[in-house]
Amino acid sequence: MRKALILFFALILTLGLTACVHAETVKVMTSFYPMYIFALNVFDGIDAIELDCMTAPETGCLHDYQLLVGDMMKLSDAAALIVCGAGMENYLSDAQEQFAELKIIDCSKGIELLAEDEEEGEWNAHTWLDARNAIQIVQTIAEESSQLFPEYADQILANAQAYADRLNALDQQIKEELLPVQGKAIVTFHDAFPYFAQAYGLQIAAVISEEHEETLSPAQLSQVIETVREAGNPPLFTEPQYSDVAAYAISAETGAPIYTLDPLVNGAYEKDAYETGMQRNAEALLEAFAQ
Repeated sequence: MRKALILFFALILTLGLTACVHAETVKVMTSFYPMYIFALNVFDGIDAIELDCMTAPETGCLHDYQLLVGDMMKLSDAAALIVCGAGMENYLSDAQEQFAELKIIDCSKGIELLAEDEEEGEWNAHTWLDARNAIQIVQTIAEESSQLFPEYADQILANAQAYADRLNALDQQIKEELLPVQGKAIVTFHDAFPYFAQAYGLQIAAVISEEHEETLSPAQLSQVIETVREAGNPPLFTEPQYSDVAAYAISAETGAPIYTLDPLVNGAYEKDAYETGMQRNAEALLEAFAQ
């Protein structure tokens, strides 16, 4: 009987400790894939911080995304939501209204934004495609989350610095690799690459579609074809997430070759995913202009 009681109290103690550990775990949500990858590096090795991505990998950019019931459930017990900002997440006001205590970490802070529509005051939100901006995003996540979770501040800041060092090396590497193609013109699928082009010395001669889900009318297609011809038929860059029908129609009319640039809005959930993705983009550009 005594042995049974000892085992019973040991079990109760174990369950109690497990509950305490679980209670001390905090959830941090990210709005979509690139923010998840940055946060994955910042919180590396901190088991008490449970990191999750609110949207499925195939979601892509969030310009027209609406919060789902499942999203609301994920946010209901989250301590923070890490967002790209700059207008990428149109649902932010709804989230803040529903969850007044939710900490929003806006990663557009400290970044010089490029205008998308100056008259409407709209900004291009694809900030992460410049590695220098990626470093700023990592610093913003680290600074704000270290204040939110002071008990993990030292590790958060150390992780962020180590990752920033890697991103700085990546930025320098891409700049050196793309020196031979500086000033070259490209045509992109949609308006995802102004930050990339500005950072690495490229010129965007035309954008096939302002919205990735937009189907071009014959008149719009003719206008893009004319722009491509006037620019000397530079390479067309499609994106792996979206249909390339319009690009092939333009290529057939102009002879402009087709390659791929990845806006990095989905991919593997691995800590080096951003670095390998940016390197692939540099390689695609070198291949395009080597022909």
